[in-house]
Amino acid sequence: MTYEQNALPGLPSSFISVHRGELVAVAVVGIVLGIIALVWPNATLVTIAIVFGIYLVVSGIFRITVAFLAHDSTTGMRWLTGILGLLVVAAGVYCLASPERSLIVLAFVIGFGWIAEGVIDIMAGIQGVVSPRWLALVSGVISIIAGIVTFTLPNLAVSAFLIFGAILLIVVSVSTLLTLPRRHSVASM
Repeated sequence: MTYEQNALPGLPSSFISVHRGELVAVAVVGIVLGIIALVWPNATLVTIAIVFGIYLVVSGIFRITVAFLAHDSTTGMRWLTGILGLLVVAAGVYCLASPERSLIVLAFVIGFGWIAEGVIDIMAGIQGVVSPRWLALVSGVISIIAGIVTFTLPNLAVSAFLIFGAILLIVVSVSTLLTLPRRHSVASM
């Protein structure tokens, strides 16, 4: 069996040949988006905040709609869903009204998540729930430090997330192009 035949194991050759063009197109779009993010980071971050704001508004409206239409749920659950939907819509409107500030809020949420994850990892290491224990402790400490840094320097954290994400997008897209079987090897499968 050749390397090309192992590139996408489990996929029939007809799938690869039919979707090869789509895979190439997605990889090229990924490379272009990654380059745009590296060249224009501020515009990219504002765009991400706006798209995230739109997502939150739509998601909140969906939750509010569910609260009104889900007659099989309890009244308390419907109220909770509706109130949560209103809060999500408010967060989305905030993101749309002030995209730059919403990125800082996003950094704080990520920082809080890392700190919480670090505390959980440390507790799991102390209680011996995971093995090796030392690795959970080290992971927890690193996670807490990352959370504190994100809280302390939110602008830097958001910029670093963007740069790291853009580089990963480019690397993954290029690797997709490089590992995609050639047309002649797809036809012979």
